[in-house]
Amino acid sequence: MFHFNPLNRSEVERFETPFNKNLVEVCLDDLSVNPTGDPGWTPVHCVMPARYWEFAERIRNFTVYEDDVWIVTFPKAGTTWTQEMVWLIAHDLDYETATKVHLTERSVFLELNTFFTDLEVPDTISLIEQMPRPRHIKSHLPLALLPKQLWTVKPKIVYTARNPTDVTTSYMHHYRHLHGFQGSQQDFLDAILADRLNWCPQVKHATEFWRLAENRRDHVLFLHFEDMKRNMSEVLEKVGDFFGKSLSSEEVERLEKHLSFEVMKDNKFANNQNLVSYLNEAMGRKIPDFRFMRKGQIGSYKDELPEEYVNKLKLLVKNELKGTNFSYKE
Repeated sequence: MFHFNPLNRSEVERFETPFNKNLVEVCLDDLSVNPTGDPGWTPVHCVMPARYWEFAERIRNFTVYEDDVWIVTFPKAGTTWTQEMVWLIAHDLDYETATKVHLTERSVFLELNTFFTDLEVPDTISLIEQMPRPRHIKSHLPLALLPKQLWTVKPKIVYTARNPTDVTTSYMHHYRHLHGFQGSQQDFLDAILADRLNWCPQVKHATEFWRLAENRRDHVLFLHFEDMKRNMSEVLEKVGDFFGKSLSSEEVERLEKHLSFEVMKDNKFANNQNLVSYLNEAMGRKIPDFRFMRKGQIGSYKDELPEEYVNKLKLLVKNELKGTNFSYKE
C-alpha cells in the first residue's frame, strides 16, 4: 500500500529532532480510492519519521463514520483555533463542556503517537476509535495518507490554510521549543525551502485540498487563517452554514470573543499548554516561556525572517502554484 524512500542522511540530519528521526518520504501506492476524481491523479508523498511505517496502513484503513468531523491543516496554520471554533459550532455552543474538558481530548490528534519513540504516550489512534460519536479528529496528514474511507463515507472536513511565510515563523518556534530542534535558523529555513520537514511538501498540502473543496463543497470546507483574523464573524457564519447551524448575531458576537487570540492564548482548556506541560515533564525539561499559541498574527515574518529567505520562499510558492487557481491570502 505504501513505499518509503529514505532521505539523504547528510542532507536531513541537521533538520532532525528527538521527535523527528530518520526522515523518509512516505508514498502511497494504492490508487483504489481516488479522492480527486481525476484519473491522472498522482498521490503526493509526505515527509515523516521512519517510525511512521508502523502506523501508515493502520491509519489508511481507519474506520470513518459519516458523523465524524475532521480538522486538517499543515502545521501552524491555525489548527487549534479551527478546532475550538468547529467543536463549539458543531456542539451548539456548549461552552460549559469547552471550559471543563481540554481541546486535546475533545478533538484528538490522529497521528500524534507516531512521533514518539522513547516517550510513553497514549495510542491516539485507539483513543479515537474508542471516542463516543460524533468524533472530532485533527490531522496534519496530506490527502494521500489520510484514511481512504474519508472519500467514500464523506464526513465533514474543514481545512485551514495560512500563508507559508507566517507558517515558517510559527513553525520555527514550535519546532525548536516543543520538538527540541537544536539547529540554526538557517538550518530550519533550508528545510522549509527543501520541503524536508514533517508533513511537507507544504504548498501541495493546501492545493490538493483546495481542489477537493471546489469539487466536494458538501463535505469539504476550505478556510483561510487570514480571513479568520480579519473577518471572523463572516467565517463563523460560513462554518455554521456548513454544519447546518444558524447563529444569531448575539451568538456570533460571543463566539468571536471566545475565539479571540487574547482569550484563547490564556484559555487552558483550548490553548494546548497541557500538551506542552506533558512533553516537558516526560523529557525532564522546562520551557516556562513557550506558548503553543504564540502570536497569531499576519505578517509577523517581516520582523523575524531574512529578506533573502522570504524572497526565495515566495518564488517557491509562486512556482508551486502554477497551473492552479489557488492563492494564499496576504
